[in-house]
Amino acid sequence: MSEIQALILGLVQGLTEYLPVSSSGHLEIGKMLLGPEAEAGGLTFSIVVHVATVFSTLVILWKEIVWILKGLFKFEWNEEAKYTLNILISMIPVGIVGLCFKEQVEALFSSNTVVGVCLLVTAALLTLTHYAKPRQREKISPLHAFIIGLAQAAAVLPGLSRSGSTIATGLLLGNSKQTLAQFSFLMVIPPILGEALLDFKDIFFPSAEQLAASGAEAATPVSALLVGFAAAFVSGCFACKWMISLVKKCKLIYFGIYCALAGLLVLILG
Repeated sequence: MSEIQALILGLVQGLTEYLPVSSSGHLEIGKMLLGPEAEAGGLTFSIVVHVATVFSTLVILWKEIVWILKGLFKFEWNEEAKYTLNILISMIPVGIVGLCFKEQVEALFSSNTVVGVCLLVTAALLTLTHYAKPRQREKISPLHAFIIGLAQAAAVLPGLSRSGSTIATGLLLGNSKQTLAQFSFLMVIPPILGEALLDFKDIFFPSAEQLAASGAEAATPVSALLVGFAAAFVSGCFACKWMISLVKKCKLIYFGIYCALAGLLVLILG
C-alpha cells in the first residue's frame, strides 16, 4: 500500500465513520477502486484507522467524557452512573456478535451484493427519520439503549452505517436529537477499542492458519500507517463535529439519497 492510497483510505474512514453512509462499505468500495495493492493493507491498516477515529471522538467529546468520569469517581448512583450503565447495555449485542460471529461477518466483506443491499437499508432508515413524528425524550432509557445497541450490532455488516443505524433507531424511538448524537458516538468507543485489542492479539500472536494466510501478503509500510492514521484522525474530528450539528437539525435524508444511489451503483457495477 502506498502513502497516497493510505491517505485516501484514511480520509474515507474518518469521514464515513461518523457520517451515516457506512465506513466499512466505503472502505471496501475504496479498496476496490484503488486496486489489489490497496487491498493488501490488511488487518493492521484497518485497526490503525479505526483507532484514529476513536481518538477523534475523544477530542471532540472530551467535555462529555470528563463529565462521565467525574461522576463515576463520586461512587454514587447519579446521572453519570446511569449514563454509563446505558452505554454498557448498548454494548451487549455487538459484544455477542463480535465474540460469536466474527468470522461469519468478515466473510461478508468480500460480497459487493451485501454492501449494496446494506447501503439501501441504510438509505431506508435515514429516510424514515425524515418523516417520523419528532419527540423529545431527554434521557435514553435502558430499554432504548439496548435497542440502539441492537442497531449497532446489525451495523457490523458492510454497507450498513453504524452512526446512521443507531441515530435513526434512536430518533424513531423518540429520543432527543442532541442527546442521541452524543450517546451514539460515545457508545462506539468501547467496542472499537475492544475489537482493536483482539485484532492486535492476532497480529502479535498469530495462529498457524493466520501465518499461512498472511505469508503471501506484503507488509504495510510504517509511513503508510502513519499517513492513514493522521488522515483518519483529522477527517474524523471534522466529520464528528459536523454530524452532531446535522443530527440536531435532523437533515439526514440527503445522506439517505446518497446511500440509495451508492447502493444501486455497487449492485450494478458489482
